[in-house]
Amino acid sequence: MSSTLDRSAVQSEKNVWQMAQAQLDDVAKLIGLDASVHAYLRVPKRVLTVSVPCEMDDRTLRVFEGYRVQHNMSRGPAKGGIRFHPDVSLDEVKALAMWMTWKCSLVNIPFGGAKGGVICDPKSMSMRELENMTRRYTTEISIIIGPEKDIPAPDVYTTPQIMAWIMDTYSMQKGYSIPGVVTGKPIAIGGSLGRDKATARGCLVVANEAMAEIGRNINGATASIQGFGNAGMHSAELFAEAGYKIVAVSDSRGGVGNPKGLDVGKLIAFKQETGSVSGFSGGDTMSNKEILECECDVLVPAALEKVITAENAPRIRAKIIAEAANGPTLPEADDILFDRGIMVLPDILANAGGVTVSYFEWVQDLQEDFWDEDKVNERLKRKMTKAFSETLEQSKKLKVHMRRAAYVVAVSRVAEATKLRGVYP
Repeated sequence: MSSTLDRSAVQSEKNVWQMAQAQLDDVAKLIGLDASVHAYLRVPKRVLTVSVPCEMDDRTLRVFEGYRVQHNMSRGPAKGGIRFHPDVSLDEVKALAMWMTWKCSLVNIPFGGAKGGVICDPKSMSMRELENMTRRYTTEISIIIGPEKDIPAPDVYTTPQIMAWIMDTYSMQKGYSIPGVVTGKPIAIGGSLGRDKATARGCLVVANEAMAEIGRNINGATASIQGFGNAGMHSAELFAEAGYKIVAVSDSRGGVGNPKGLDVGKLIAFKQETGSVSGFSGGDTMSNKEILECECDVLVPAALEKVITAENAPRIRAKIIAEAANGPTLPEADDILFDRGIMVLPDILANAGGVTVSYFEWVQDLQEDFWDEDKVNERLKRKMTKAFSETLEQSKKLKVHMRRAAYVVAVSRVAEATKLRGVYP
């Protein structure tokens, strides 16, 4: 049974905010969501647009535009990353904030969803310029963030160092150290062990569960990874350690593939030395399109949104798609993949490891009691396995694909919390 989305709202030329709303609308029909609650969940609670003046290295002043969106806080304080990217838009940030609400709900952690972004090209900026911009952006959004209100985290092109600047700026305004204002920090100032690989590790956990569900042996199985930033690089490393053969990877400059398997250690070293996987001598040159369509057991989209479409979905040859990125698959592609028997592990499930360990970091900061990495990883595995199991149960019960099933679980929990709390005043 395929989903029946409003096609006019989710065609590939439409933006991700309309796509996120259409996904909610689809599940609202499926679960019979109360119309008032549906209307409430369909829009963000709070949207903040800020101007971010920044002194550049040549002493000129440049003004960037930044955003912080809080979608829903019925289940707890808002949680979500901050991305620095030239293509950041308000609609993108709104969509990502909504997806964070569902993601936190699905893994059953007491957070709502938020997201932030600054329109900039961090690759063209010096460390001093990045610091100036980050600190000013933090100052501008400090009116709505805080360890009990909204806790930012890393996202596209933001790093532990950038999180350290956010934590320091906020703390200096308050007059004392507040490590719990942000997660994804360096270990030395209250970060959590295991946070750097958490997104990839969570993705591996649910991919392994899916492999078991379809009766495939992990040892010797193949994986293709599109995107080689933090999530993609660590996915390659962890999947290889688990017994998968990494047959193709790519980044924004190009890709490389080898059906016999790539040497992941050498590939990571090459990427760190040159800034790209393109040109790696251990395989043949491949395009991002070819990476997505190559034959493999598990395809891991780990880059940006809308890369799997109705146009290329019929050519995808993976058995499982584990979405390490946010929003890589368009809704019409979901239907095609479902009808072809390809299991899609949706972003709100597959990449929820990052926010789960961010929650662990926040808890450790508040309690001033830090865990060893084995404890972090074990608790992460427990959360991810349970979320997969609950999603699979709904998928089988309702005879729908895994994304719709994940939304059923997540939206139902947020709707219940919203109804219980009511509207005040």
